[in-house]
Amino acid sequence: MSRFVPGPVRVTVPATSANLGPGFDTLGLALDLRDELEAEICGDSLQVEVLGAGADDVPLDESHLVVRAMRAAFAAMHVDPAGLRLRCHNRVPHARGLGSSSAAIVGGICLARALVAGGTLLLDDEGALQLAAEMEGHPDNVAPALLGGFVISGADGDRFWATRASVDPRISAVVFIPPTPVATDVARGLLPQSVSHLDAAANAGRAALLVASLAGSPERLLLATEDRLHQSYREPAMPESLALVRALRADGHAAVISGAGPTVLVFGDGPALLERCPEGWVAHHLAIDTAGVQVIG
Repeated sequence: MSRFVPGPVRVTVPATSANLGPGFDTLGLALDLRDELEAEICGDSLQVEVLGAGADDVPLDESHLVVRAMRAAFAAMHVDPAGLRLRCHNRVPHARGLGSSSAAIVGGICLARALVAGGTLLLDDEGALQLAAEMEGHPDNVAPALLGGFVISGADGDRFWATRASVDPRISAVVFIPPTPVATDVARGLLPQSVSHLDAAANAGRAALLVASLAGSPERLLLATEDRLHQSYREPAMPESLALVRALRADGHAAVISGAGPTVLVFGDGPALLERCPEGWVAHHLAIDTAGVQVIG
């Protein structure tokens, strides 16, 4: 009996925004902007097709991130398919702080799992989280991509953990995406090695308030999204983004840098905020995605 299911199998996986101001490397939110991936086991070679974001930039061989994630998941399930066909339709922009790499990793892992008979028994969601976070290096984007919604995550030794928290249904987000990318390693390289206890305590309080605000007190989101740990240090890599964050916050809007940037995320009224989009940027009003990665066929 074949250990693989008849293909093709399709998966959709959401964009994510991490940090959300004070929740550096800890808080993440899934957004209703989805990549679509399709794969099947066939032949004895690898075929990769990419449409949409990154189509002209990503490799079409074994180094493609979705393929690497699929191979890692297959190995975890102790199977090794001879041939693989993969088609990616990317809507999550690359190198913009909206979790494109996490979407690729989680999507690839769940594609591989869906292609194996009994895959969810061989690699459950806990195992998928561990594998995805190991590949990404941290869980704050992969956890909401996998689970959906608002997720608090971290590491305990060499194990990663994640738990969902409530989101008030009144809350949605607007993202302003600039035309120029910023690599995550560049943005992270601007951070200092240490910060003051005063700043750390301020961020801890704001992060706790943010959990409560997203659950049911959206009127507190402006205060709850204040940050002292990472955003201002990254300004040399994304000055226009920080300028937009400050302008929006001065007008009472809960604006933050999304992930490592340079996208700006704002909690608030979509139609009014869309008018604040800078020239040459792209804006989306997005619902909070509550489903996470989905196998759709």
